[in-house]
Amino acid sequence: MHHIKLTKLLIAGLCTLLTIPMKIVAQPFHADSLEVVAEFGESQPIGVSVSSDNRLFVSFPKREPSVFGLTEIINGERVAYPSKKWNTKNGSEDSTFVNVQDIYVDTKDQLWVLDSKPASKNSVFGKDKDGSEEANAGKFKLLQIDLASNEVKRIYQFEDLAKEKSGLNDVRVDTEKQLAYLSDPGQAAIVVLDLKTGKTRLALHNQPMTLATPNFALSYEGHEMADKNGNIFKSNVNGIALTKDNNYFYFRPINGLHLYRIETKYLADPSLNDTALAKLVEDLGETVVCHGMVADALGNIYMTSSTDYSIKYFSPDGQLITLVQDSRLIWPDSLGIGSDGYLYVSAAQVNRLPQWNNDQDKTTFPYRVYRIKLSQ
Repeated sequence: MHHIKLTKLLIAGLCTLLTIPMKIVAQPFHADSLEVVAEFGESQPIGVSVSSDNRLFVSFPKREPSVFGLTEIINGERVAYPSKKWNTKNGSEDSTFVNVQDIYVDTKDQLWVLDSKPASKNSVFGKDKDGSEEANAGKFKLLQIDLASNEVKRIYQFEDLAKEKSGLNDVRVDTEKQLAYLSDPGQAAIVVLDLKTGKTRLALHNQPMTLATPNFALSYEGHEMADKNGNIFKSNVNGIALTKDNNYFYFRPINGLHLYRIETKYLADPSLNDTALAKLVEDLGETVVCHGMVADALGNIYMTSSTDYSIKYFSPDGQLITLVQDSRLIWPDSLGIGSDGYLYVSAAQVNRLPQWNNDQDKTTFPYRVYRIKLSQ
């Protein structure tokens, strides 16, 4: 009887082993817990953010096929937000979106929209799809939209920003100090925007923690991410996160593994120069290649991890934990957390764009936004 049971176990184990290679070839990583929220055809989703009552917003750069720059996702469909007028392709740049890069819902349910189109030399995307060079100066504005009224309350134009050098990428808003913190890979700095005066200043400019690690190349699907001239994808400080209590600001370059943070009371102090600020930065150690981050109410910092198709989180006690790993997470880019207990993420597939693949578009359609239930 024991021999029969053992034989059955061996056969079952062998059958399992025989099926594994087929699964690895078809789908190396798969998680049933990762759900599709919306599909967008050939329109590339970038920014993702969620309001306190679980309204989901997704932004798209203005690259063809361009439908809308900013949308609210309702029943899985894109709806132009805050209006069709703002999403008009050929309108005044004062009242239409040029290129929506990032969005963020703050702790007071204000939606902040970073409309950012850097000059090609300062953009992590380089040239446009058609290969044309952009103007020498970038175009930047930040909108505050009240989600209760769906009205634009204020527009910041960054008049004092060095637009020929800047590449504004992500934004977080400190509602207590009335400051916005923006990553600027073009200037390798954090831009601190005073929401009362509209004035900006650079923080941690060209410091080791805001600069890309030299010769740090990203590798996907068997080859380095480089253009046809051999220039590797490179981004200085890019992904950022702000804790819900507004006390800590997390940041990092894409080209590098270390995660950093600084207390916002120091970022808010204009008397501290870059050298002094750098001494107050905490190096939290090596993590993963990351594009976007978001903090939850418990102080966990969720990070996209593109080289292994996953989302991880850095816990308050310093552990790095994998939340989900799935081969559909091709360049997971931006994150948002709803009060419904779900984390939302865009899959931007930047590594599959033509400029990183000898002019071949290796994108798989449709582009999607996903969600996964958090355990806490």
